[in-house]
Amino acid sequence: MAMQNLDLEEQEQLAELKGWWKDHANLVLGVVAAAGFAVAGWQGWNWYQRSQAFQASALYETLTKAVQAGDAKAVRDAGGALVEHYPRTLYASMGALTVARFQFDRNDAKSAKAQLQWVLERSRSEELRDIARLRLAALLLDEKAYDEALKVLAEKHGEAFAAQYAAARGDVLAATKQAAEARAAYKLALEKADPKGEAFRASVRLRLDALGG
Repeated sequence: MAMQNLDLEEQEQLAELKGWWKDHANLVLGVVAAAGFAVAGWQGWNWYQRSQAFQASALYETLTKAVQAGDAKAVRDAGGALVEHYPRTLYASMGALTVARFQFDRNDAKSAKAQLQWVLERSRSEELRDIARLRLAALLLDEKAYDEALKVLAEKHGEAFAAQYAAARGDVLAATKQAAEARAAYKLALEKADPKGEAFRASVRLRLDALGG
């Protein structure tokens, strides 16, 4: 009797399942298909991202070789291609910083600033934006645009760069003859500096000593 009851229950469940499937088959198949498309889309996006990163890395390598060779045209072409075709990659931001340094070394401050501004406006890396601000402030200091330099250095930045930002503020303040404020900035830089960064700490101490300690 128990077996018969089980058979009857199974037959009833099977009948119910068939009825449910008849009513909901299209919905289930649609959900399954959508899930399949989602997985395929995600895999496709990952492949695209990897492809973009690979191509950008190759172009960045071309850029660094051009910098080492001092080939201004190749630097300009590779740097331009990076920011135009792969702007969302870190290689584009690193490339813009590299091109900025190359142009600065060749006394083309205007072009260097344009590259740094691109990083500030387009980079997805907070660390690279912090580096770009430091370099832009240094350029503005060279141009004696002291107020602009201080404004750039006042922007929010990562704690990892606190010592560098403080030292840069000290440089600007020292250039404007604000000795007391500059000393305070240099002391803050020493306080925030990595104890293992002896070269940086020695440089800041020299600047602090030049102001009377």
